[in-house]
Amino acid sequence: MKAVSLTSSPRRRRSLAFATFLVGGCLLAAAPAKADLRLCNMTPSRVGIALGYRDAQGWVTEGWWNLNARGCETLLKGQLGGRFYYIYAIDYDRGGEWSGRSFMCTREREFTIRGTEDCLARGFDRSGFFEVDTGEQKSWTIQLTETNRPGGP
Repeated sequence: MKAVSLTSSPRRRRSLAFATFLVGGCLLAAAPAKADLRLCNMTPSRVGIALGYRDAQGWVTEGWWNLNARGCETLLKGQLGGRFYYIYAIDYDRGGEWSGRSFMCTREREFTIRGTEDCLARGFDRSGFFEVDTGEQKSWTIQLTETNRPGGP
């Protein structure tokens, strides 16, 4: 029985790495590109998520997505049309929130609200959202963690 060497020449390793790169690239090219705005809850708590963004008709806020601990959810499907998105999140289990200085309308029950002006006069709550700059990427994932609570305790 012939012994097989587990070491190889640098040239062979480069060739193997390049072949692996090509195969991986072909597999990636064969799969449809997924472009969404996703949010992952990396905390041990259940959280509620509200989203604010601009569409062709102006500002809109939507909520609530309820995410389990360590869970992810797609908030918007398809290629992103804007650069900036806004998030407001509540920690259901331990209290606190992820908030910011961009005020938009929300309410306690499921909602889609057009416009960000006169929230209280229109019967809505006024909540501070934090800004997410996607850099005009067509797909983006936001991760909520214990240490990135802009408005949290």
